[in-house]
Amino acid sequence: MTNKVPFRTRLVLVDIPEGVNIIFGQTHFIKTVEDLYEVLVTSSPSLKFGIGFCEASQERLVRSDGNDETLISMAEKATFDIGCGHCFVIFLKDGFPINVLNQVKNVPEVCGIYCATANPLQVIVAETDFGRGVLGVVDGQSPAGIEAEEHKKTRKEFLRKIGYKR
Repeated sequence: MTNKVPFRTRLVLVDIPEGVNIIFGQTHFIKTVEDLYEVLVTSSPSLKFGIGFCEASQERLVRSDGNDETLISMAEKATFDIGCGHCFVIFLKDGFPINVLNQVKNVPEVCGIYCATANPLQVIVAETDFGRGVLGVVDGQSPAGIEAEEHKKTRKEFLRKIGYKR
């Protein structure tokens, strides 16, 4: 016997301004906001961030924290718009996801990461009578071609220019 439960899908566009990155993931406990704050605030003295977390039970509020009011507001709005239980959004400025992603993934409550990006982002959401869940993300645009030797050279030079490779 199968239960057929109807659901709707929606596409949520997440606005990511120039110079800002996002980490979008799934977690499972209200303590997440405080633990993510501790990881981020101790990662770099120059990192600016805002965290939003969608509580899935009790008061079902968007919980938030951070060290930059604009980024906190952006995280609250994005998390509320996505509206999926136990999802979290981190907006970062003056730093990059690569600098904090492993620490974020190692927070005990974090179940997984959907994406870490500065690209245009769409979240594909399923909505049932129970609530909402993330089906996936669209992170940036489709490929325009395949890398040639000159592209490889440019990529390698860029990584060395910004200090990520020697």
